[in-house]
Amino acid sequence: MAHLRTLWRHPEFRHGFVEMATVAPGIAAWGLMTGVAMVKSGMGTVEALFMALTVFAGSAQLAAIPLMLGGAPVWVILATAFCVNLRFVVFSAHMRPFVMHLPLRLRLLAGYVTGDLTYVLFIQHHPEPAQDEAGRLAQVAYLMGNGSINWFTWTSSSLLGVVLASWIPTAWGLGFAGILALVGMTCSMLTSRLRWVAVGVAGCAGVATFALPLKLNILVAIAAAVSLCLMLERAPWGRPPSQRAGH
Repeated sequence: MAHLRTLWRHPEFRHGFVEMATVAPGIAAWGLMTGVAMVKSGMGTVEALFMALTVFAGSAQLAAIPLMLGGAPVWVILATAFCVNLRFVVFSAHMRPFVMHLPLRLRLLAGYVTGDLTYVLFIQHHPEPAQDEAGRLAQVAYLMGNGSINWFTWTSSSLLGVVLASWIPTAWGLGFAGILALVGMTCSMLTSRLRWVAVGVAGCAGVATFALPLKLNILVAIAAAVSLCLMLERAPWGRPPSQRAGH
């Protein structure tokens, strides 16, 4: 707990908190409409409140709710949520060097509060793992500050959506604000041709395979983009000029 207090008092905690707060309105709108969708789809208020408090995965929630209410087998519901959240395997592999020095309880906490925008902002601000203790502390403090406001915004807005579901029509489409926030942050990361290629390939693959069950088009999009980019990076023209000599 002393370590958590140190993170909370670190200047980078406030820095991460403030940066995520700038996109929090989009997250709040998305969470609000997810809470509304849970109730409108037929889920009981108690179950919806419990899910809003314990599940921090908007896309997986929206994918799993219709299956739960339709009486789908548990393995189908779990498989769907697993496929939708497979992108976090990529995120965790990338962030592993940043957090492996932490004790297990803090790694679990960091993994729980890390969402899509948390990951994007963190990697933008800290593109490489720190090599000294002070740098590692600053990076983890930023991650926790970033993730804490993200989790609080999502959870509180989801609870509010459950409570106000009778007065908020789903036709408002407020959840689209969260998607716009995510798209905006993604576009800000397109700083190289290879990243533009990855986005284009992922988008085309995702749309082309949209009809696949269990949201498998997301998995196909990720696999296609990662595979192509790995091949391009190994090609002579994909390497920096300093590494091309002798090829």
